[in-house]
Amino acid sequence: MSRLRIVLVDDHAMVRAGVRAELGDGFDIVGEAADVTEAISVITATTPDVVLLDVHLPGGDGKAVLEACLAQVPHTRFLALSVSDAPEDVVATVRGGARGYVTKAISGPELREAVQRIADGDAVFSPRLAGFVLDAFSGAPAEQDDELDRLTPREQEVMRLIARGYTYKEVAAELFLSIKTVETHVSAVLRKLQLSDRRELARWAAGRGMV
Repeated sequence: MSRLRIVLVDDHAMVRAGVRAELGDGFDIVGEAADVTEAISVITATTPDVVLLDVHLPGGDGKAVLEACLAQVPHTRFLALSVSDAPEDVVATVRGGARGYVTKAISGPELREAVQRIADGDAVFSPRLAGFVLDAFSGAPAEQDDELDRLTPREQEVMRLIARGYTYKEVAAELFLSIKTVETHVSAVLRKLQLSDRRELARWAAGRGMV
């Protein structure tokens, strides 16, 4: 039985190297890409079985890659692998054509299983994300959160980690940012949400079920 052919799409080389290591020798990594344009080129040239796709990329997002590639590589399946667990990211990516969505907190064995299941035609989601998809496709109205909409996708990622008790250093390591950049994002979040400190931010996020 031939090994599954995989393309890795993430703008951080260290993340791609880590995913490659976690997948091990059971898969053939036939290409890598760091932005939307490169991803479209690599995917259409290699026609892999599965693409592991980050949802926030230079030049656009995962949905842009899906829109450009699905018609050209109809037998390729896409699994989103992202640090973001924001409902809007999950729903938009699945609506765009991804067969699943898992966060980067996934373990190596879980990731290998998810890739195999996606290749076999299953849909795979990290447990707490499945509800977002069920709500979106069951016709349940999505809740509008005007305050959350003030934040950029990156600010939302930083906000969720800070609200969960991550230090600036830990957030920087998780998102591959500098500590200074994390501090800038946190300042912007507090200003936009009119909160005074991290404790208020944690309470704000907890009240919305984000932690």
